[in-house]
Amino acid sequence: MPRFTVHIRDEWVAVACRDTSNNIRWLGQEALKRYIKNKPDNGGIESVKETRFLVRRCQGLGLLDTDDTIDDVLEDNDFVELAIEGDTMSSDFIPCEPGVSNITAAYKEPAEYINLDGNSLTSTDLVNLGRGLYKIKLTPEAERKVVQSRELLDTIVKENRVVYGITTGFGKFARTVIPVGKLKELQENLVRSHSAGLGNPLSPERTRMLLALRINVLAKGHSGISLETLQAMIQAFNASCLSFVPEKGTVGASGDLAPLSHLALGLMGEGKMWSPKSGWADAKYVLEAHGLKPISLKPKEGIALINGTQMITSLGAEAVDRARAIAQQADIVAALTLEVLKGTTKAFDSDIHSLRPHPGQTEVALRFRSLLDSDHHPSEIAESHRFCDRVQDAYTMRCCPQVHGIANDTIMFVQNIINTEINSATDNPMVFAERGETISGGNFHGEYPAKALDFLSIAVHELASISERRIERLCNPSLSELPAFLVNEGGLNSGFMIAHCTAASLVLAIELLAACQGIEFLRPLRTTTPLEKVYDLVRTVVKPWIKDRFMSPDIEAVHRLLLDQKVWKVAKPYIDKYQTEYIPESRPSSPTAFSLDPPASPRKRARHE
Repeated sequence: MPRFTVHIRDEWVAVACRDTSNNIRWLGQEALKRYIKNKPDNGGIESVKETRFLVRRCQGLGLLDTDDTIDDVLEDNDFVELAIEGDTMSSDFIPCEPGVSNITAAYKEPAEYINLDGNSLTSTDLVNLGRGLYKIKLTPEAERKVVQSRELLDTIVKENRVVYGITTGFGKFARTVIPVGKLKELQENLVRSHSAGLGNPLSPERTRMLLALRINVLAKGHSGISLETLQAMIQAFNASCLSFVPEKGTVGASGDLAPLSHLALGLMGEGKMWSPKSGWADAKYVLEAHGLKPISLKPKEGIALINGTQMITSLGAEAVDRARAIAQQADIVAALTLEVLKGTTKAFDSDIHSLRPHPGQTEVALRFRSLLDSDHHPSEIAESHRFCDRVQDAYTMRCCPQVHGIANDTIMFVQNIINTEINSATDNPMVFAERGETISGGNFHGEYPAKALDFLSIAVHELASISERRIERLCNPSLSELPAFLVNEGGLNSGFMIAHCTAASLVLAIELLAACQGIEFLRPLRTTTPLEKVYDLVRTVVKPWIKDRFMSPDIEAVHRLLLDQKVWKVAKPYIDKYQTEYIPESRPSSPTAFSLDPPASPRKRARHE
């Protein structure tokens, strides 16, 4: 029999519907009858039939016409919100918008799987899992290890051994022995009491990453989780049933206890959950709508679900992915700026960088050579000043390989730490099935990913800082030989004056805008083919700056190009072709292979048949 879940004020009620030819008004009235049933004052509703209300789907928040038939506008197990006329919106109702990105709005159930074994997940894989590109399966070897680990836990409980977190309390209650009959309640109470976070929920993408990473860590077989519970978590992930995990409340020194507790709480059928099908609703209803049951915690499983660094690490994986995109595109934007400022390519000569062979520096210099004037990509702009009397360029252009290079090396360093953390067991106590014992330790401590991410923020800041200085050169006529602030009729028009101030603290996109504007003053001369392609891309979303106009939308449009990595995608084929076809024989090979491109996953991805 079809069933619908209706949110009224601060409650959810379930309405069974034998005849879906009934209209939405009937559904609303049936929901109201259930709502007032246990209210001493009928919830202030004098007559169900006379009560006026609006009904809308929780997913997408689309209003429903009360005269429409249920069969025409709803599907079985749909979630709807009923707003009584005169009421304000219930504070308990969480709309779909908070944290829901465009990717989520267009969510489509993936057909392919990533096999998790606890040892080979990469930061790129994790980000793609967050984006909803794959479902999850366990490898047979991972299943075997999980079963062995759980068997040891069950033996410990049967033998009434005193083991921290399994048969004792937690923290300062570690010496309090818990009766066997209370061990399930012990684990449930742990999750409930530690669900103490605050703030808006993580976006669905980030919650998917968090859940996927916790599954991967448990798949190592050192936490004592049962295969039944782990498979229930995988089913929730594959259905995109995501717990309400507040943005604030992680601990760090003791791992991510608060956010991981909220993650577990929803899986227990408590608190709130979100899915593309339901929007936000009570967790038990979301799970039921997807044919899933709440997990029932066994001894040790509560602490196994909440002890670790997965919040820090999953957000760190996303940060690495974004930093990599920024670093790659920063080289392209800087090369375009150098062209506009009529700089020289001599500072990127391979012989210079072979004398200081840091991998990142070598790679950045190579990218500049592949984008700027050469026999491979001649530039009319470069040719126009070939015999000028300038000896060398400013640091902000000449030292790009050195400054951008260390940012690239830093990203690689951080990515390595994050990838190690992604595949690390961070529980306490650890379960060693092969040794037949559990050992307490401190792998839950968040110092490794936290310190690495501090380092990452310094590197990204340097890319922004040097970008702002290049914008200064573009806007300053005494340095650029271009109109002040890149606009004609200065005074009447202010051009990029305030955009430069914004860039002092925020956005690489502004340099790209300014460089493309500088190109306008060098026409009809053309730059290299790859940089012309970048210019053309920008002009698909932002027109040239002829006179002052509302600038913020222009910045946002170019910012979106960078977020979507479209600048990199336009230039990358030319960079790759240069590297394979036009690397001078005299160029020494780099002592260390270096690439910011995400590595291919070593595991098979099987299409679901």
